[in-house]
Amino acid sequence: MKIALDAMGGDFGPPNLVAGAVIALREYRQINKLYLVGDSAKIENELRKHQCNDSRIEIVHSTQVVDMSDRAWTAVRRKKDSSISRAVDLVKHGDADAVVSAGHTGAAVAASMIKLRTLPGIDRPGIAAVLPTETNVFVLIDAGANIDARPEHLLQYAFMGSVYSRH
Repeated sequence: MKIALDAMGGDFGPPNLVAGAVIALREYRQINKLYLVGDSAKIENELRKHQCNDSRIEIVHSTQVVDMSDRAWTAVRRKKDSSISRAVDLVKHGDADAVVSAGHTGAAVAASMIKLRTLPGIDRPGIAAVLPTETNVFVLIDAGANIDARPEHLLQYAFMGSVYSRH
């Protein structure tokens, strides 16, 4: 598994995200590559604090950050070198399988829609929460994330949740 981590996202940025990345690499050998995307100097500083020089880490430098106060679509279009935009580019080009971001959810969705597109017949993505149960996996999609979902969107969310829960 190859993961692109937006190391600049969230309220606390690189310190917490890099610390979590180091723990994940220690505990999950199935992570073949972890791209840490953001300000390389800040990321390298955090890796030194944790004495981490894992060969599975690759730092991808970016010069911009999407702030929580930014408008999602505008930020993605204007901040092309943001950590979230660069992380999505890694998936687009086949270098990463997934993006993880604790940052601006709207910008992460906007960047994904602009760069990766949705499947035919899917108008908008639904944010999913996966809830493991004793017997199966339950997928809750778009629990209030979109206040203007139309009936066809609800059908699309159901389809995506059904497929996701089986695979």
